[in-house]
Amino acid sequence: MFNPNETIPRYDITTSRYDIYAAIHKGLRHRMGSTLYQVGRADATDDAEFAAALEQVRELLHVCRKHLQHENDFVHVALERIEPGSSARIAMEHVDHLRDIDALATQLVHVEQSVGGKRALQLHTFYRQLAQFVAHNYEHMEYEEREHNATLQRHLGDAEIESIERALVASIAPPDLMVILHWMLPALSHVERSGMLADMRAGAPAEVFAAVMALARAQLPAADWHKLEQSLLQAA
Repeated sequence: MFNPNETIPRYDITTSRYDIYAAIHKGLRHRMGSTLYQVGRADATDDAEFAAALEQVRELLHVCRKHLQHENDFVHVALERIEPGSSARIAMEHVDHLRDIDALATQLVHVEQSVGGKRALQLHTFYRQLAQFVAHNYEHMEYEEREHNATLQRHLGDAEIESIERALVASIAPPDLMVILHWMLPALSHVERSGMLADMRAGAPAEVFAAVMALARAQLPAADWHKLEQSLLQAA
């Protein structure tokens, strides 16, 4: 989503190279941690709070499933083209994660249907299962950022890596993309956020950019929103 030729590029600060994982993984870490927090603190005796926490889990599982597909279809295809076998370990972990997502989705239904005194116990058990899923994903994402980025950067230029990401983003259905941005925008640094939106303003339809800016304004603290506005004005 970012153009390395813009004045605010997105680079891996450890290598000064384009990082295909940085933004989406910040968004995923943010939402995984937030969801785990909400499930852990949910009052099982409050139907609305209980339902809201589980609905957030359902949304997280949906996006995680789509994210695995996107990485398989775009990033892993590129990795195998430039260095056969380089995606094998993570591809197998993706299979495990899909199994875990299915198991959590099934357990989620059981928790939703629980009543009385059993509800709090089942919710706590589910919370611990979700915590294991989040922990595995954090380790998984670190490996991708370290090893897969290194492989891509050995064989491809920054513009080529960015083109893979652009094709991936273009494949995401608009409703799913807005959900991802809902998580991602608050999780990015000011420089990353400004660069992404400056690039989006240059290439996206005006109504799409307006919708994303409205989302940013709703999600960001006032100070962050003001900095973003000023940065985009200066870039313009």
